[in-house]
Amino acid sequence: MRQPSLSVIDLAPWFGGDEAARADVAAQVDAALQSVGFFLITGHGVPGEMGARVRAQARRFFALPREIKQRYAVTVGGRGWLPPGVEANAYAEGTQTPPDLKESFAVGADQPTGDAEVDGYWFQPNVYPAEVPALEPAVVAYLARMRGLADELLLICAAALGLERDFFTRYTGHATHTMNVNWYPPIRLAGEPEPGQFRIGPHTDFGTVTILDREPGRGGLQVWTEQDGWQDAPYEPGAFTINSGDLLARWSGGRWKSNRHRVLPPQAEAPNEDLVSLVYFYEANHDAVIESLQPPVGKPNDDRPVVSAQFLKKRLDAITMG
Repeated sequence: MRQPSLSVIDLAPWFGGDEAARADVAAQVDAALQSVGFFLITGHGVPGEMGARVRAQARRFFALPREIKQRYAVTVGGRGWLPPGVEANAYAEGTQTPPDLKESFAVGADQPTGDAEVDGYWFQPNVYPAEVPALEPAVVAYLARMRGLADELLLICAAALGLERDFFTRYTGHATHTMNVNWYPPIRLAGEPEPGQFRIGPHTDFGTVTILDREPGRGGLQVWTEQDGWQDAPYEPGAFTINSGDLLARWSGGRWKSNRHRVLPPQAEAPNEDLVSLVYFYEANHDAVIESLQPPVGKPNDDRPVVSAQFLKKRLDAITMG
């Protein structure tokens, strides 16, 4: 299967270049978000060993007996272990499929607001397995770098549109965000996929920007394009895959795409394939009121303002099984 034309954007000039170099990076991001909604970044400054440490410790957790992992079991939106069978991402676009063929360990924003109802869902305490003590420090360090990089990407987005530097980040001072460490087990553990079953079913992401640290594989990421349908996403060692979510697409007045993507089921020609992806979902302050940009920046639209948490919760509920 052919690969979609995803830009590989070097962020080094953004961090260390002159005004013209920074403007060029912003223009590349704008073009990528308009055309496909996905791009790869290099020069991001996050050492590869940080993700490698998370991945190694997560594999230790996923290898534990089910009865031990069950102590940390939660459902979508929770902090802890999401067992097989609790999530079907394709439901978000109205497609009924079997549950996604994966397990996840989920963490996220945990600084409370003082509002018990808000904190009980959006800012829950993170829970780490006592059986894998090295997972917590690895994840905490990685989360901090992802939060900083996500804000930097939103600064680039503001520059891309010629807006005030903090146009987006003024709404992320106490942002909601989550990270799923997804384990895609081999066929011998997951079993043969049912018809229409994926490691992650077709969907769009819900928030502002997603930062994906992935491993290459036969049963890997695919991106939808209007011209060619589903295509394998390119992989470049050390690069992160970035995409915009529904909230940012709406915020941009439809200028930028929140594109469909999926993760293929385990493939018969790679029966022992075992992949771990680190997926960081960035959003906005839970009470941020997001107003769609109008022309000449955005496209003509009559979108009403939305509250970030309400907008996101509706989508999270849609993918929750049971």
